[in-house]
Amino acid sequence: MKAWQVTALGEPVDVLRLVDVADPAPGPGQLVVRVLASPANFPDVLMCRGEYQVKPELPFTPGVELCGEVVALGAGVAGFAVGDRVLGGATLPHGGFAEYALLEAASTFPAPAALDDAEAAALYIGYQTGWFGLHRRAGLRAGETLLVHAAAGGVGSAAVQLGKAAGARVIGVVGGPEKAEVARALGADVVVDRRAEDFVEVVKAETGGRGADVVYDPVGGDTYQRSTKCVAFEGRILVVGFAGGRIQSAALNHALVKNYSIVGLHWGLYQRHDPAAVVECHRALTALAAQGAVRPLVSERLPLGEVADGVQRLADGSTVGRVVYVP
Repeated sequence: MKAWQVTALGEPVDVLRLVDVADPAPGPGQLVVRVLASPANFPDVLMCRGEYQVKPELPFTPGVELCGEVVALGAGVAGFAVGDRVLGGATLPHGGFAEYALLEAASTFPAPAALDDAEAAALYIGYQTGWFGLHRRAGLRAGETLLVHAAAGGVGSAAVQLGKAAGARVIGVVGGPEKAEVARALGADVVVDRRAEDFVEVVKAETGGRGADVVYDPVGGDTYQRSTKCVAFEGRILVVGFAGGRIQSAALNHALVKNYSIVGLHWGLYQRHDPAAVVECHRALTALAAQGAVRPLVSERLPLGEVADGVQRLADGSTVGRVVYVP
């Protein structure tokens, strides 16, 4: 089969190679799927650079989430059959940027009928992260104000939709007018172009000086530091990631005097600590998709030959929504 492989560490466009490799074979508890769609995610970028907490041995095929059609079952797999349309996280080194990939049955789910292949593939990591972050970690309530950074990106766009579905008032922060239009289309009540406006001042003005009840921050660095200036009394700042490239330090005295919470979110740990909650989350997301309340924003559908370019553009911060490999 054809697959993209990382053969050395560096920028995606420099280290990804499209090669012929053997089809994966399922081990116990595993599924082999024909890849129907696989989105580019920031962990793919970080793994290419060798900067992610998961460091697969070289060479490996990235593509951490996908939608696929089951073609083979490993020993002990129950609940799935050849021909099923499923989604889940790929088992590296056999990731989604290939013709076939490997999944663990325990973390594989039926693909929602309401979504096409590219949309279903993008429902897994970003939306599960958003659901656990907003509901389980931050306890977002209807009527609260939710501030979402990088609101036109893959992770941020999911948080905007999930926040609206929960009844929150959503303020989205983006970089540039094109991304501002995307955030508005997603349903954000207020959109801030950080290149033209100070989001701290906008949040204060829109909330009568109170601030945002929940801040959803996949960027980190200065974005986090500025967010502490506009978080509400008893607000919650969700630390989701560090796409901005710098891991901030939290001033705990500031959290004390302003009475806000700094909440970490590592969604992947739920697979180990509370797998039943992951199943329940997928049920909830499937129901929201059926209602039309959430739909992953797929901005580009790329053939296999253009995957490296798409992953590099994600690394460079020039993409909007999800860039998805679709055979």
